[in-house]
Amino acid sequence: MFSTFPSLRLPRRLQSLYGGIKRLPVNSSEALLSLYFSYCNLSPCTVDLDDRETTMHMLVPNHHRCDKPNLVLVHGYGGNSKWQFVLQVAQLSRDFNIYIPDLVFFGKSYSTSSERTDTFQAKCVCDGMKKLGVEKYSVYGISYGGFVVYRMAEMAEKTVEKVVVVNSAIVFTEDKKSEYLKKFGRNVVDVLVPEKPEEYRTLCRMSMYKFDVSKWIPDFFLRGFIAVSCANLNKFTNL
Repeated sequence: MFSTFPSLRLPRRLQSLYGGIKRLPVNSSEALLSLYFSYCNLSPCTVDLDDRETTMHMLVPNHHRCDKPNLVLVHGYGGNSKWQFVLQVAQLSRDFNIYIPDLVFFGKSYSTSSERTDTFQAKCVCDGMKKLGVEKYSVYGISYGGFVVYRMAEMAEKTVEKVVVVNSAIVFTEDKKSEYLKKFGRNVVDVLVPEKPEEYRTLCRMSMYKFDVSKWIPDFFLRGFIAVSCANLNKFTNL
C-alpha cells in the first residue's frame, strides 16, 4: 500500500511496523523451517573466521555420527541454508552428517572484507568446517554453489573427498560468457537480485525447467521474501 505513494514519508515507527508486517509471512515460514530442520537433526551454528572479520552461519548435525560420511551442501546465488535444500535434506540426513552453510552475504553470514570471489567463499566454508573439527567431507554445490565447491576441492584436496556440481557453468570461457550475455539482452544483476515480485517470477521462469512454483505464490509473500532474503545481496554486488 505504502509503495503506491513513493513520495509519502512515514514516521520511523510506522516504517518499522510496516516492515515487520511485510516480513511476517516469511518470518513465519522461517520458524516452521527451523522446526523442520530440527526434526532432520540439524540446528543453527555460528562460526567466527579471520579474527572475527567474517561470521559464517551454518546448519550442523545435532548429533554427529561417526558411522555416517560428512556432506556439505552449498546453495546457489540468492539462496541460503534453509530455502535451497528443503526438499532434499530429510532424505540426505538419513545417510549423511549434513552441513549447510550460508555463503557470505547470503542468509545470515557476513563479512567486513571487500572480497567477493568464489575463492573467498570457498575459503570461508573450508575454514568453517575446520573450526567445527570436521576433517573429511564431500561437497555438493548447485549453480553459484558449484563454483564454490569446485574451488573448495582445488584448495583442500586432502580434505574434500567427493565433489558434485549441479547446473553450474564452471567450464564457461570468457568468450562463451560474453556471447551468452549478449543474447540474454539485459543486466544480469537486475535478474539475479529482484526487487519486485514480477522480477522474481522472471528469475524463476528462466531458472526452473518444469515447475515454476513462483506463479502460485502471492505478491505479498514474494515482497517479504525479497525484503528478508535479498537484503544482503546489495552488499555482495556493491563493492
